[in-house]
Amino acid sequence: MNDAENGKTGKSIKLMTLIMMIFTTIFGFANTPIAFMQMGYASIIWYIFAAIFFFLPLGFMMAEYGSAFNEAKGGIYSWIEGAVGPKTAFIGTFMWLASWETWLVATASKIWIPFSTFISGSDQTQTWHLFGLNSNQVIGILAVLLIIVVTFFASKGIDWISKISSFGGIMMVTINILFFILSIFILLANGFHTAEPVHGISTFIHSANPSFTSPIAMLSFVVYAVFAYAGMESMGGITDSMENPKRDFPRGVLISTAIIAVLYAFSIFLWGVSANWSQIIDQGHVNLGNVTYVMMNNLGSTFGHQIGLNATGAATLGQWFARFAGFDMFIVYIGSFFVLIYSPIKAFVLGTPKDFWPKHVTELNAKGMPSNAMWYQALFVIVLIIAIAFGGSTAQVFYNILTLMGNVSTALPYLFLVGAYPFFNQNQTIEKPYVFFKNKTGMWIVTSISFIVLALSVLFTCVEPILQHQWTDAFWTVSGPVFFTLIAVILYRRYERKKRHEN
Repeated sequence: MNDAENGKTGKSIKLMTLIMMIFTTIFGFANTPIAFMQMGYASIIWYIFAAIFFFLPLGFMMAEYGSAFNEAKGGIYSWIEGAVGPKTAFIGTFMWLASWETWLVATASKIWIPFSTFISGSDQTQTWHLFGLNSNQVIGILAVLLIIVVTFFASKGIDWISKISSFGGIMMVTINILFFILSIFILLANGFHTAEPVHGISTFIHSANPSFTSPIAMLSFVVYAVFAYAGMESMGGITDSMENPKRDFPRGVLISTAIIAVLYAFSIFLWGVSANWSQIIDQGHVNLGNVTYVMMNNLGSTFGHQIGLNATGAATLGQWFARFAGFDMFIVYIGSFFVLIYSPIKAFVLGTPKDFWPKHVTELNAKGMPSNAMWYQALFVIVLIIAIAFGGSTAQVFYNILTLMGNVSTALPYLFLVGAYPFFNQNQTIEKPYVFFKNKTGMWIVTSISFIVLALSVLFTCVEPILQHQWTDAFWTVSGPVFFTLIAVILYRRYERKKRHEN
């Protein structure tokens, strides 16, 4: 997002720059150990599936949206409003904002896992107790304090945070290079034998995880894959900063899609080089919050054995690998946190018509920050954190719920963007400097497939815990998006009543 804004100062973005921007925005190191945990090698095919039927067509759609509405402050609100009207735009954009709210809720709690790993060498958050509170409650209190502190400092202006984000980006590249080099070394040293055995093509079709063996469960995994490719909407507004967007943007999207899909697939495979799913993942103490650090610990320990260290030395090396991953992710989370605690809410309250909100909500302070809106957001996020932390869940279910809420809420706004696209494409009154889908039949086919993939993945993610009688998971998975939608509808109806009264 920041890169795109910086690029608007001139026609300076070339093909290789665009590819790097897309890669750094989309590719996430922590996505691959989560995929390996959820489905083992079988997750590879779904990541490729999501790249072809979601990431690739979405990139072209976002380019058209962005070039047509490149001067609009409202971002995706302006895109959807121009296609299907303000009410749908408000609900869809509110869902987009809600996805970042759930990200704040989840990250404010999960950030203590890499912090604990950095300090202790492994995730010790489940052992944290204070004043009679259990570990979930302690983490919840820490998350509330983090929200308050970050909101306070972010509302004062955070120019220096870009340096932390840049440092986090450098460390993210470093950890990826380290992971690839050591995994390939272990693979070669073992004569191309992997810790997670490959038994023909069935290994890449049937999940190692018993929870993801049914067709519905496997389709629900698409939401995780979609989440791994999320963020392309932030690239839609850079076409006006490119030297030759009509030629380079399609090429950039195609090349980036191929690179990211291959790297995701290869990374998932490489996790199986050092980790056996049953021995590492299926041990009860591994959850969606700490799996990255458990896997990095195992990678370091396995590498230690390969270079001749004894059991103690290998274990120590594994701990230092986990510490490095913890420090890396903690820095990345902190940098992202300061940006995302103000950027989405600022875009939303300034992008939508000002009379949607009471005047004080849209007011900016001396640093150009919507501080009042940010504090309302902080209060809302704190309420959610307390509700989940003090809900009595076990640590594993606690983190799983947070991730499920975030993934479903992240996928839903894309339904609005993809669903609105055909109306945008066929609206002749909208000036479109850049058009990729010129053939109407092809446009409808691509849009329909992408929409169906997204809709079914969201639906099956919500239905799966119900079929498994996991009522707590089902409640939190469904309640987040439903709750946010109801709030959007109530707010918009309030706005309509206000306009009718004025008229």
